[in-house]
Amino acid sequence: MKIIFGLFLVIFISICPCFGAKYGVYMPQNYSYNPNEGERILFIIDLSNSMNESLERDTKYNLMLKTMKEILPKINPKTEIGLRIYGHRMGFTPIEACKASTLAVPISADNSFAISNSLYKHKPRGMTPITYSLKQAIRNDFLGFNGKKHIILLTDGGENCDESPCKFVMELIKIRRDVQIDVIAFNIHDRDDLEQLQCTALVTSGKFYNAQTSAQLFNGFNKSIDGVKNVEAKIILPTIK
Repeated sequence: MKIIFGLFLVIFISICPCFGAKYGVYMPQNYSYNPNEGERILFIIDLSNSMNESLERDTKYNLMLKTMKEILPKINPKTEIGLRIYGHRMGFTPIEACKASTLAVPISADNSFAISNSLYKHKPRGMTPITYSLKQAIRNDFLGFNGKKHIILLTDGGENCDESPCKFVMELIKIRRDVQIDVIAFNIHDRDDLEQLQCTALVTSGKFYNAQTSAQLFNGFNKSIDGVKNVEAKIILPTIK
């Protein structure tokens, strides 16, 4: 089934150049991609109201906090990382709620504590503007950087702001190949939502994790940061005979 779905995406991308204007694909005038510059990581974390729901005798929000507290210290402090959150405010109208996306911690080295601290300051409240958050991240959060832009998106639901992250990234990769999106779908059961999120990851050569438990949530984050973990140095002393 996954192979058929992947072939469909490839065919669709090649024959249907119909979403550019509608989905706001960002192509900077001085666009360039230099893989030798390494990568920067941006966590995009869901703080929509549904993160208050119960799971494993806790809330999904608290499970996310505990997981991030474990994951962040594993990242090499030299790696430049940042945090964008969405759904952390309601807004007076649905339009405002669907623009509730904020770069909470700009991308920088040695940023783990700042990200963890920021997550504890915000509470789940609003909608799930996934596509808008991706657009803002790609347009603004990696400015001046020509290397790999690695987004790790955590969401506990599908897009509910009348956009499609799948269609957006299908148009994006036609003109840019510097963005990779890993998606962690946390305790999602709706088939359409899962397919949209899986598409968002696979089209950008990212990883997709269907995390139904806190252990699987940890596993998804842990595998997404594989390339930038701290390396534990082992000192081997000579044997005295």
